[in-house]
Amino acid sequence: MVSRFAIKRMLAKVLGVLAISTAAHASGPVPNPYLAAQTYAITHFDSAQSNAFPYAVPSGTQSTPTLAFPQAPAGPINLMTLATTSSDYMWGVSATSVGYIDVRNNGFRRVATLLLPGVQSALVTLLSSLVYNPLLPLVNPIATVALAQTFLAQLPLGAGGGFPSAYSVVDSSNVLYINAGAQILALGYSPGGLLGPSIQILRSLDMSTILQSGESITGVVMTYDGNLAIVGSRSLTIVGRNFGTPKGRVTFGSDETISNSAAVDENNGVYVVSDKLMRKVVWTGSTLSQNAADGAWSSAYPTGDTYYTLFGSGSGSTPALMGFGSDPDKLVVITDGKKQMNLVAFWRDAIPSGFTNRIAGQIPVTCGLPPTYTGAIQSDQSVATNGYGAFVVNNVATSNTGTTPLVDNLLRGAPGAPPAPLGVQRFAWDTQTHAWSSVWARADVSSDNMIPSVSAASNLVFVNGFYPTNNQGWTLDGLDWNTGATVHQTILGPGPVGNGFYAEIQYMPDGDLLFNSLLGPMRVQEPGGAVLP
Repeated sequence: MVSRFAIKRMLAKVLGVLAISTAAHASGPVPNPYLAAQTYAITHFDSAQSNAFPYAVPSGTQSTPTLAFPQAPAGPINLMTLATTSSDYMWGVSATSVGYIDVRNNGFRRVATLLLPGVQSALVTLLSSLVYNPLLPLVNPIATVALAQTFLAQLPLGAGGGFPSAYSVVDSSNVLYINAGAQILALGYSPGGLLGPSIQILRSLDMSTILQSGESITGVVMTYDGNLAIVGSRSLTIVGRNFGTPKGRVTFGSDETISNSAAVDENNGVYVVSDKLMRKVVWTGSTLSQNAADGAWSSAYPTGDTYYTLFGSGSGSTPALMGFGSDPDKLVVITDGKKQMNLVAFWRDAIPSGFTNRIAGQIPVTCGLPPTYTGAIQSDQSVATNGYGAFVVNNVATSNTGTTPLVDNLLRGAPGAPPAPLGVQRFAWDTQTHAWSSVWARADVSSDNMIPSVSAASNLVFVNGFYPTNNQGWTLDGLDWNTGATVHQTILGPGPVGNGFYAEIQYMPDGDLLFNSLLGPMRVQEPGGAVLP
């Protein structure tokens, strides 16, 4: 008898082929040959930073078991699980460690672990105990601002307050590159030896000797000729994967701050946004250029307000690319820096005839909230894109603790905690009128802090929110890309396991949920919601 898992895999393969055909017709991002895989080998899934994946996801509603716990616990804060050069394994990265995970046969088993430099196992144990009580799995043990601040104070954050491993990339030789403090680490996996499988630090790059005083690493991406592009809070540096002398470097204004990573196009245009300017910097193969003759440009965008997000001002999004191949409009999109944000598109290449502005179009984001709403509508998340469609979320709630969003998101679900933010919206770019329009908006949907993602095969966009009603707690909701209707829901419960805490929302090739929980990555069988040992 054929098992339901075998049937599910066969269906996923068929739908995956259809998705690839559709994506090819729609001119998706050009695959980077120096990445380990076309999807999931880099933060935000691909070099275009689309947050879109080609796998089909089943519709319907399911709940995970009450005692569900990540099969690969890795210490708190797990922002993404990355592809390797083999479909049988994945890299797991957290704020404290790196793991190598066997995903064969519907499994999810960590086979090797390496603690990041300076991290002791006792710290991992302490941090895990602060955010999870196995005797009360459905209760958030972080019940006060003081407890949340104690937890955050123990994290091995970088000089600029960023999470270690926040921006990671895996190359075509299966080497993982991550940020850890002021270093870039190159990590490799060995399947055997006297002590069994292991992860080793192959080499390290001390960025403190390259960055300006007070700078921190905010992004790591791969160019299409196989170099690393390292984004600093006021700079961009090109380094070979062997970590030799930097091949190119540009610095930006001392009054600017970059808080997100970069997108890269197939011609090695690198797109970075500061709190004041959107830029295209061009890697020519020998020079990192800001010259217009090489196709580089910079543009101001609406900004200057302050609001209750992680960085408090400027764009909260990593730039994302739209339009590829023979598509008529080549764009880079962000959310801007106004209290009630706009979705902004810039012409990536030469400004077309009949246009004079680098900004191709912009549109207010309302998230379906009333016109009389005066609160902030802002986001820490990148724009999720699929074709000429774009999806954004509101990450600012109607009230807060007055400390930081990190504290508020750790408190979520505890008695007296601030409410979860509400509001999402989908837009479309019209290549005939060269303008945005709103497709739908939902003010009743919560997207608390995770990065939304899109299933191109199922035409669904996914968000992770918190709902106190009926003790439902954390849910993973799939909304129809065209209508906004909720057609998928995985109920994760009120406990801390359901808190993704700024992570990517991922799905496996067979449609299983890969949930990057605060406590570690977890594979949830779809449909059904089972979490296998």
